[in-house]
Amino acid sequence: MITFDVLITTMPEFQRSDVERWIASDLVRPVRRSEDWLFDDIDVARMRLIRDLRFDLRLDEHALPFVLHLLDQLYDARRSLHRVRHALDNDVPEDIRAAMLMALRTCR
Repeated sequence: MITFDVLITTMPEFQRSDVERWIASDLVRPVRRSEDWLFDDIDVARMRLIRDLRFDLRLDEHALPFVLHLLDQLYDARRSLHRVRHALDNDVPEDIRAAMLMALRTCR
């Protein structure tokens, strides 16, 4: 985890005012410790995504919460599918696995 000052000093792509606004808007949720914010890797990755959406793709600031919410849902669905795949590959008896795979192939 890194502090707010270390984040701003070592990552010049982030402006203090932008990060403060993203925290205030609840787009980024670093841990609050005493007088400082602590950012972990996932916070930094999310801020890079926000920066890319906002500045590279020129997404309107008001649209950010909606787009991030949709992306969060997509990532959650992907994690769930990975858990299902892991279960099918490792934890489910072969006959049940075969039946499930057959049902998935014929499902439309």
